Amino acid sequence: MIKRILRYLLPVVLVSGIIFAFRYCGKREKPVAGHPRDYAAIAEEGILRAATEYNSTGFFVDQDTLSGFYYDLIQAFARDKGLKAEITPVMSFDDRMKGLSEGKYDIIAHGILATSELKDSLLLTSPIILNRQVLIQRKPKDENDSLYIRSQLDLAGRTLHVVKGSPSILRIRNLGDEIGDTIYVREIEKYGPEQLVSLVAHGDIDYAVCDESIAKALSDSLPQIDINTAISFTQFYSWAVSKQSPALLDSLDVWLDKFRKGKEFQRIYWKYYYK
Repeated sequence: MIKRILRYLLPVVLVSGIIFAFRYCGKREKPVAGHPRDYAAIAEEGILRAATEYNSTGFFVDQDTLSGFYYDLIQAFARDKGLKAEITPVMSFDDRMKGLSEGKYDIIAHGILATSELKDSLLLTSPIILNRQVLIQRKPKDENDSLYIRSQLDLAGRTLHVVKGSPSILRIRNLGDEIGDTIYVREIEKYGPEQLVSLVAHGDIDYAVCDESIAKALSDSLPQIDINTAISFTQFYSWAVSKQSPALLDSLDVWLDKFRKGKEFQRIYWKYYYK
């Protein structure tokens, strides 16, 4: 199990090293975290700092280069605004939120499901893509496999593993209310969604919840997983900025509304979601 986890964590270490080298080769002193910046301060420095999640669709290392749907999008925004994008992979949702509130990052460039709780603490951009949360489980051994979940009603009394702080927790709790029974949630701090999927695939845990886009990307290499049970409805996912950055939000929204209608967005989307 340890070897499998290390195999998934090594790319994160690699990409962190690459980003560290990019940042410090120029001997630029990194600003001290304090208050969130708005667009004017970002434009004055010429650097946009973004936090994202390392996974097989949004941001990853492809041989010796950085790639990913959200990576390409934030680079396109920075390019069009005459900025340089500094993108940091942060696996913990809570750490991304903390870094945003402290001004360490200007934007969370990762798909965020809009919930009432998050809307109270963040400014969310215009919708970027459609996605939904799905249950990750192993395919049944036979028709009497008691571990296999065949419908949402079968989730009663089960324990679902999620990334610590994930917005999906609220949805799971609401789903428990809908089926009239308790669904237990175990938050995992050390690993991201791809590591949880791997743990399910290899029998270390029985159930996890993650974005359908990530689950589909992994299903070819992990054919033993089943991703057919939806946890949430299909919903729009957005990026997030601090409530102290309304001008940045406006700039992102205007750019996204135009960019999503163009050919470059379609090319990027098909590159990562229909590969």
